Amino acid sequence: MNALERFDLPVSAIPRRWYNVVPDLPELPDDYLDPVTREPVGPQYLETLLPRALIAQETSLERWIAIPQEVRDAYRLWRPTPLYRALALERHLDTPARIYFKYEGSSPSGSHKLNSALAQAYYARLEGVERLVTDTGAGQWGSALAVAGARFGVDALVYMVRTSYKTKPARRQFIETYGQQVLPSPGPHTAYGRDLLAARPDHPGSEATAVSEALETVRAHPGSRLSMGAFANHVLLHQTVIGLETREQLQSIGAVPDYLVASVGCGSNLAGFAFPFLADKLAGAEMTVLAAEPAACPTLTAGEYRYDYADSGRLGPLARTYTLGHAFVPPPIHAGGLRYHGAAPLVGLVRHEGLLEARAYPQHEVFEAGTLFARLHGLLPAPETAHAIRAVIDTAHQCRERRHPATIVFCYSGHGLLDLPAYHSHHTDPMVEEEPVPHAAVR
Repeated sequence: MNALERFDLPVSAIPRRWYNVVPDLPELPDDYLDPVTREPVGPQYLETLLPRALIAQETSLERWIAIPQEVRDAYRLWRPTPLYRALALERHLDTPARIYFKYEGSSPSGSHKLNSALAQAYYARLEGVERLVTDTGAGQWGSALAVAGARFGVDALVYMVRTSYKTKPARRQFIETYGQQVLPSPGPHTAYGRDLLAARPDHPGSEATAVSEALETVRAHPGSRLSMGAFANHVLLHQTVIGLETREQLQSIGAVPDYLVASVGCGSNLAGFAFPFLADKLAGAEMTVLAAEPAACPTLTAGEYRYDYADSGRLGPLARTYTLGHAFVPPPIHAGGLRYHGAAPLVGLVRHEGLLEARAYPQHEVFEAGTLFARLHGLLPAPETAHAIRAVIDTAHQCRERRHPATIVFCYSGHGLLDLPAYHSHHTDPMVEEEPVPHAAVR
């Protein structure tokens, strides 16, 4: 028996439309609020930040939104992505569960992030945007935007969380190889960054500090617009190509998921993977959607559901979601892409409605799971992806105890070939587990 069994779709099966989950939810998401007036933001406010096409998607109540042909053509570089059955992991765990995973590591940037980056760069070019400015945690999003910007002829400026900027030089080099600029956050290039460094010269940064620096830069340069790798509705919309393909692949083999598992920082891969199945769950299907997050930044398991700023400098709008507080600076764990203080508003709403479960894991358990998976299947998962694998292993053990032949499907959000220093750290030194500061203390 092989370690993996692969289920493919023809290239013609690349989705022609993105799926917007909002019309199918029990409640509509709350409005974004202006940070000064605390009133709902309008189009004029958003047009200073985003291309108009993305604003329309952000507020759309249409269930299906057409994917531009140029974006679909770019998707053909690697989509549709394969669905695998993890036979070796099943045997190792001695579980009656069937374990499948959707492999998003084959994109040119190595993760699912390119699904949205290409769309954002395409719309920016159509509207004459000169430069997209963004934040990135571990660098997967920055890498994806670099590839997309090169594809569609749009410049990108990436503020990378300082601790990742130092520990993940390959990500910086990847971004620069595609002709884009990457800067550490906090850094000396913005007033906000200089203030943070003056108060704390060794500030490790967070995704919230990087968002603040990106916002300050956009507002100072009229030809620039903000680009986001997660959080916003339109980003989650673009990622639904993952779940739409997964549905078709599972249907082709007569499989129905009992568990859908994904890692979550802000929530882009979780939403893209699971949202296309939520209508089934709302219609009564017995299905558990499970988010795996780091214990060092436990947004969904320890956060509060309330309005909060999206950035630490309070320059951007407020959104209602699960949050640890906009001033929260998580410990510098290796899964830099999961270090954001708040969940995407739609992910927070789904959690609040009881449609999503969450578990938090310390990083030594996560790297044990990632290492095991690599040795069994030959695929090295990113630290973020390894969180999902950890949750899958626990779920498979539960299925064994209950003798339940469940179908577990998880999102393999990206490969870890640029994260080898993190695996080296796991193998050579005990990983320090730092407890996060309680969110109430940084509210």
